[in-house]
Amino acid sequence: MSDLFDDLLQPLGDKQRDALISAWAALEYGCEPASEATLPALRDASLRHLLDQMLQRTGRTLVHAGAHLWTSGYRDDIAAELAEKGWGILTPIERAALTLVLIHSVAIPRAEGHLFGDDWQSPHPTTPTRLRKLSQVHGQRRLSDALQWLRAAGLVRAAPIPRLLAPPMSQGRRCIGSLPLRASACKRT
Repeated sequence: MSDLFDDLLQPLGDKQRDALISAWAALEYGCEPASEATLPALRDASLRHLLDQMLQRTGRTLVHAGAHLWTSGYRDDIAAELAEKGWGILTPIERAALTLVLIHSVAIPRAEGHLFGDDWQSPHPTTPTRLRKLSQVHGQRRLSDALQWLRAAGLVRAAPIPRLLAPPMSQGRRCIGSLPLRASACKRT
């Protein structure tokens, strides 16, 4: 791996070291939150603590992403510094587009009693056409461009039904292609 983690990994046996490295790679490079079921380092509290120490050394932290699911994100101090420099900040039109997706695919279905829980995932998609019709964003191209950027950034993703937008049933980060969008319960980076 690198000298950065040697002092944490050297005292461990091969099995524990491999479990930590696998979990670190899954958290940092995976498209989906990592599951405790497939990564022993996430199940074991002492290994999970060591994993968080590894992440801390690179400005990251372990983030609980649901029942038995974990991901990683920037520590608050790092996120604040990046935001101060203008990195990772959504433009007003991108924020408006993301808000529209969340309202129509999460908030409204939840208010109607079709969606339970407190996460941002939903099987209730909305269409880009509906969003353009209901939005007060001037210019369909601006909204389309914002939705495209959100898809490329992994904040929204394609729903399985063509031309629909919704949060994913699995907490995916990236699933981009020719399909329409669905909001993504992605890593906070």
